[in-house]
Amino acid sequence: MGGGGAGGSVKDLLSKGELDGLRQSGATLILHFWASWCEASKQMDQVFSHLSTDFPNSHFLRVEAEEQPEISEEYSVSAVPFFVFFKDGKVVDKLEGADPSSLANKVAKVAGSTNPGEAAAPASLGMAAGPTVLESVQDLAKANGSSQTGNQVQTGLDDKIKKRLQQLIDSHPVMLFIKGNPEEPKCGFSRKVVDILKDEKVKFGTFDILSDNEVREGLKKFSKWPTFPQLYCKGELLGGCDIAIAMHESGELKEVFRDHGVDIIATEQGTGGILEPTGLTANLNSRLQSLINSSPVMLFMKGKPDEPKCGFSHKVVEILKQEKVDFESFDILSDDEVRQGLKVYSNWSSYPQLYIKGELIGGSDIALEMQKSGELKRILTEKGIVKEETLEDHLKSLISSSPVMLFMKGTPDNPRCGFSSKVVNALKEEGIDFGSFDILTNDEVRQGLKVFSNWPTFPQLYYKGELIGGCDIVLELQNNGELKATLSE
Repeated sequence: MGGGGAGGSVKDLLSKGELDGLRQSGATLILHFWASWCEASKQMDQVFSHLSTDFPNSHFLRVEAEEQPEISEEYSVSAVPFFVFFKDGKVVDKLEGADPSSLANKVAKVAGSTNPGEAAAPASLGMAAGPTVLESVQDLAKANGSSQTGNQVQTGLDDKIKKRLQQLIDSHPVMLFIKGNPEEPKCGFSRKVVDILKDEKVKFGTFDILSDNEVREGLKKFSKWPTFPQLYCKGELLGGCDIAIAMHESGELKEVFRDHGVDIIATEQGTGGILEPTGLTANLNSRLQSLINSSPVMLFMKGKPDEPKCGFSHKVVEILKQEKVDFESFDILSDDEVRQGLKVYSNWSSYPQLYIKGELIGGSDIALEMQKSGELKRILTEKGIVKEETLEDHLKSLISSSPVMLFMKGTPDNPRCGFSSKVVNALKEEGIDFGSFDILTNDEVRQGLKVFSNWPTFPQLYYKGELIGGCDIVLELQNNGELKATLSE
């Protein structure tokens, strides 16, 4: 994806400082968070580029989510494509997912008219978009489930990919090809079918089609079904989300499973058993197991701990160091067989991947969330990897986790009390970077911090481990022009 300048083109955003400068200028900004592994991001970028020519007075900025974790985390980006809209320096709207029509309408709303003096009009995705963009939009519409056709002709597949697809389809009696994985579906249609299968109490295998474009595109032709998810039973295609819903509601799905001898599993929770995806050779499967279990804490990352090659990998390394955990790592950039194979083995399509005692914990967002909540420390303690931490040690660790640290009700994007909101706004207005902890998520921290700091209310703001105070003190410092100086000494 190439970059460009403002006024009718898309520019790659390379730093938070650059974004802050543009925000302070008050210009209209539209950010597209994307990832190189996500096909929907690439297709939506064509729409994004076209819209930049429709609205040349606005800044269209592209952010590679994995390479700019500081920016991604600030705007709570957990999936791509993701769009954030700014006007007069403030966030006025967000959009998650590949929805060209919604993107065009939101851009038109925030950007206004294309020329001074003209009335604003919804952005057009008509003939000016060109046939390539229009085709991409149509493909996206199909992929999001808005249309289904069965008229595609099976062409262009060689025997090797046909064999691989058939092996994947036959790898489990019930096999589901979805966007994402059962624990973290990347689209609502995939999530719905996962929930249906759990409700039916059947074991099923899955394959994340976002992790392998050859499988994704090949399966459309092989099955003559152009959308995802795709549900198979004993090698036969049942259909997508709409069909699965209809069969489930009518009871027909249960009959199909029974007629095909699919085991029904009764569990206390009433959920089905999810099998690990297959399609890997025995040697690769064994090698991956060996790597995962080569250390009690194992991190598969881009680069090495002392030289990470992506921001998310760097974040998890820092988390493990803060937790004072000994860990081993594997650079997935050095071995493409491991890189691609582990996506299938773990049913997790991105990196880094953190394992503890052979169990997948997740990626950067999950590791960060678990650290903030204390769950990561608890798991490491229960597994005997670290010694149990006292509450005082835990509070000290949280306070020192960021030079400027705010203990508040809610999050900076969603404060849960007026005092917390006022402190967040004060810090943002002064351009101060800060970490935060939602005391509503952990009552032990909430009550313990009152005693530790000898300060009975929240929010509480700390600088370099020292308590600054609560809302009144922060606002007084801001009004006196002393807040930024106090937090930068």
